[in-house]
Amino acid sequence: MFARIDHIGVAVTDLDAALALYERDYDMTLVHRETVTEQGVEAILLDVGENHVELLAPLGDDTPVGKFLAKKGPGIHHVAYQTGDIVAELERLTAAGIQLIDKTPRIGIRGSSVAFVHPKSTGGVLTEIVQPADGH
Repeated sequence: MFARIDHIGVAVTDLDAALALYERDYDMTLVHRETVTEQGVEAILLDVGENHVELLAPLGDDTPVGKFLAKKGPGIHHVAYQTGDIVAELERLTAAGIQLIDKTPRIGIRGSSVAFVHPKSTGGVLTEIVQPADGH
């Protein structure tokens, strides 16, 4: 089962400009910044209570976030739900007939295990399942 909303992913074209907006105007605190080569993004996590906003800038135009920006422009990219057992969650979703983009987890920000669910199965919302690495 999902434990909570882990983060909302926001695609941006200029990571530093977006960070300035969120820190200055929204008074959010930068928690972590990392390049996640496997996903083709540079990502920033900002605290919002127990949850996060994740700002995503593509490493290239041919990455998933790069293609998203070209098609839709900046904005909400995905909603991420946290789980304590991502493998069991993927099995549960598969058994429920949900179409997965990732049938097995991959590495996400801060060493987390992540998998994406296809928006065709979720009412048009790209959904990420996240199992945080130990200590996060």
